[in-house]
Amino acid sequence: MAKEIPDLLAVVRTGTGKGAARQARREGTVPGIIYGDGKEPQPISFEYNKLLQKLRAGRFLSTLWNLKLEGQADQRVICRGVQRDPVMDKPLHVDLMRVHQNSRISLFIHVNFENHEASPGLKRGGALTIVRPEVELEVLAGDIPDHLTVDLTGLQIGDVIHINDITLPEGARPTIKRNFVIANIGAPSGLRSSDNEEAGEEAEEE
Repeated sequence: MAKEIPDLLAVVRTGTGKGAARQARREGTVPGIIYGDGKEPQPISFEYNKLLQKLRAGRFLSTLWNLKLEGQADQRVICRGVQRDPVMDKPLHVDLMRVHQNSRISLFIHVNFENHEASPGLKRGGALTIVRPEVELEVLAGDIPDHLTVDLTGLQIGDVIHINDITLPEGARPTIKRNFVIANIGAPSGLRSSDNEEAGEEAEEE
């Protein structure tokens, strides 16, 4: 279930500060910084189009990356922030943090819902309402799950799915301690309307 670690390409950037960052942007690159692991922060830059492609693919902040810098050993990193232009939404700066295989990190993991056809509630016209399409988990950097799975088999209208109903990968735990809701199966809109009408009629009779 662990993800294959994708490569993230960057180059070492000379100079620091706002002036150097502006110069990087003029050259068609996006400045960034790598920090953590007890080492000095290192300025880097990304080719704009390649970075934008990865950002648009989604889950950039929940992915463990294999950072490749010319002349240096590959480094495992996660993104801790992407600064964007407030008007154009273009990436302006990227913050990366170094991690090891055994580092414990918090990431948002996507939730998949399976076996819709095996849910009696959905077959009767019930609606699956997803409260949390992603769940923040504390996981090992070397064993980040690709997704969590919710099995809808046998679920009826009115059933509620909590985090404790999901089998989490070994070593993973939610950052929120309470048994929070992931999704529920609500009544069909027609049935809800009928129930509301009946409730109204009963109130009038009283």
